[in-house]
Amino acid sequence: MDRKGYYIKGYQGKRIYCIRWSNPENTEPKAVIQIAHGMAEHIDRYDDFAGFLVQKGYVVFGNDHRGHGKTLDKDQVYGHLSDEKGWQKTLRDLNYLREEIEKQYPEKPVIMLGHSMGSFLARDYAQEFGSHLQGLILSGTGGKLGVIGNLGLWIAKLEKLLRGKRRKSPLLDQLIFGKYNKNFEPAETSFDWLSSNEWEVRAYVEDPLCGNIMTAGFYVDLLQGIKKIHQPKNIKKMPKDLPVLLFSGELDPVGKEGKGVREVQKGIEEQGVRDLQVVLYPEGRHEMLHENNKEAVYQDILSWLEEKVGEPSVKRLEGESLKEVVK
Repeated sequence: MDRKGYYIKGYQGKRIYCIRWSNPENTEPKAVIQIAHGMAEHIDRYDDFAGFLVQKGYVVFGNDHRGHGKTLDKDQVYGHLSDEKGWQKTLRDLNYLREEIEKQYPEKPVIMLGHSMGSFLARDYAQEFGSHLQGLILSGTGGKLGVIGNLGLWIAKLEKLLRGKRRKSPLLDQLIFGKYNKNFEPAETSFDWLSSNEWEVRAYVEDPLCGNIMTAGFYVDLLQGIKKIHQPKNIKKMPKDLPVLLFSGELDPVGKEGKGVREVQKGIEEQGVRDLQVVLYPEGRHEMLHENNKEAVYQDILSWLEEKVGEPSVKRLEGESLKEVVK
């Protein structure tokens, strides 16, 4: 496998770090998977999953979002997207990478996979640029803001005004994520809600580019972005024939133990998207790509991909790993 990390010019000339995973001997991949990572992490964490897909005939691209990983500028605060319109700029960076993909692999299908915050960005991308995608995969996504989210948005705007947009916000971090571990007590770390795999959680905790507290400006961007993508008028923009796969752990607090995922499913279906599947994994937490049964999750994603854009030669697993499919 060839793994190449390099910089491209994103929106307004921003230097965006990205990685391409490919097989140099495979000049005709089945499709290209573009990954949008989650909040307070970086694209390197998807190395194992990308390697699996490359072995199966795909090419994988992904980038570090603004304020994350190696996209961080010297004068930039970690966890801060931009002083103005950070969400919109981050979304357009994804489109710049998609254009880079098109240059390298013209006429190949592009499937976007977004995890957590990346799933919210991917949903927004499908609403704004969906005609460029041949598939959408959402990992660990969630529903509307709710009471806590709306309170968080109000506090974020107030903190941004009083303390500055670049000031880190422990208050918002505690408000939004403080109760995520309650179903996993006694917890060894503050991030046990991510995965039941202790090694994966420890790797996250020990990674200096993961788990950092974000800024007030970031939270305004994120929460406004989440609010935007749930408006029916915006969901309606998604291409009706775009295949969509949602997968999550049944214990994922971001998806409210499956309730938020069902809410997303209902909202998309009500706007006429015809090809949508939901997979909920019993005992699974937030990061199914880093769970103890990740190999089975990989296989389920591959099965869906083969059905939609590749040769339908991989039989979809039943019972053992694909616990529940709702069409």
